[in-house]
Amino acid sequence: MLNTTTTDAPQMTPTDDPKRWLEQQGIREVECLVPDVNGVLRGKTLPTAKFLKSLEDRALYLPSSAFLVCIDGRYSGSNDEGFGYQDPDMRMAPDVATLCLAPAAGAGKAYVFADAFHMEDRPWMASPRHVLRAVLDLYSQRGWRAVVAPELEFYLTAPNPNPDQPLTAPVGRNGRSETVQHPYDMAALEEFEPVIRRLYDYAATAGLPLDTLIHESGTAQLEINFLHGDALPLADKVLLFKRMARQAAQQYGMHATFMAKPIAAQAGSSMHLHMSVVDEAGDTLFAGRDDADTEMFGHFIGGLQKYIPEVMPLFAPNVNSFRRIRPNHSAPANIEWSHDNRSCGLRVPAGGRAARRVENRLPGADANPYLAMAGSLLCGYLGVEEKLSRSPEASGNAYRSKSTLPKTMEEALDRFAACSPVRELLGEDFFQTYLRVKSVELDLFQSVVTSWERDHLLLKV
Repeated sequence: MLNTTTTDAPQMTPTDDPKRWLEQQGIREVECLVPDVNGVLRGKTLPTAKFLKSLEDRALYLPSSAFLVCIDGRYSGSNDEGFGYQDPDMRMAPDVATLCLAPAAGAGKAYVFADAFHMEDRPWMASPRHVLRAVLDLYSQRGWRAVVAPELEFYLTAPNPNPDQPLTAPVGRNGRSETVQHPYDMAALEEFEPVIRRLYDYAATAGLPLDTLIHESGTAQLEINFLHGDALPLADKVLLFKRMARQAAQQYGMHATFMAKPIAAQAGSSMHLHMSVVDEAGDTLFAGRDDADTEMFGHFIGGLQKYIPEVMPLFAPNVNSFRRIRPNHSAPANIEWSHDNRSCGLRVPAGGRAARRVENRLPGADANPYLAMAGSLLCGYLGVEEKLSRSPEASGNAYRSKSTLPKTMEEALDRFAACSPVRELLGEDFFQTYLRVKSVELDLFQSVVTSWERDHLLLKV
């Protein structure tokens, strides 16, 4: 008789017993990560003993100004000047389910994401994790569960110590730099095999659910796909992937950049979001038993079409973001929808009933994944609540479609501030913080005199 028993015990997870997991992994210190509104990982590093003690006494704090930092490191201040100067502490509550090894740091270090709370345990709603969780709660109240799958593009580049100089492609294994496009080219992808292998090893160690990888259109531009799943843990993993990609690239003398438009003459980098909604039993709500689209699916797309133009700062959070969203620049500048048409901002990929979903192709790779997911899901939710109809399906080249999207960051922020339905659901704490940070960043950018201005205006006007 075959012996069907096994002596292999189930692998312990951090949620089973954080202390024992840390001991088994030989962890000496833990990085507590608090993503800010730009998706920058802020926080603090703790010895393991201090981290475990903080789980018991709930005495782990971070200055609240962490959510007021602009992308250049300056503080944006606050609409409430008293609050801004007082800079009260927030309580950090580590989410032990997110504990994972920090592979690039060597043995003995782990990462954990932490949520921010007021001292009286009220969520600090400027936190992007809380913003996404609030949107997911709207779905939960209806008996729905959102399923997402991000696709993230990025460039490998040569080191760029002088930001006044354009980025260039790195040297590959053949000793040469790419100078032309190599979309889906396996030999071109192989040029960066050492970095890719290191990155996959890091991801496996940290438990990131990576799927396929391709060479994209730009020189040394890659795209990584994540397996579909719940939004909040996937947003965490997107930020960890960005960090690990930079670490892996630096080890081979390169940079990894997630700028939306890092190179003027090359394609931009996106973070396409595939979205579906299932019921409590896991059955799709976007396709009926006859495989036809449900009314809910039509309303969901209708909500995306109505509200995406009003919340573009969640998908295009930087001045550079709008350099990517231009017609015929490998990125849709429209909110048309169609089946399997990549010139549309909203694409319904091919697939059977269980795979019925919509892909939001507007977010850039520079978008904060929590806010891009929250914004996409909230637009769709409002479409269902308001029973909005989607437009007729687009055909042919949708790049020629008239765009209703804002063309500048200034216009985008004005429309975002005036979007009452979204503002009401996401709350004033988040809106005021986000608008403050983005307005200060825009003002800082507008104070810069560019090389284009010097080149064409210096001796002609």
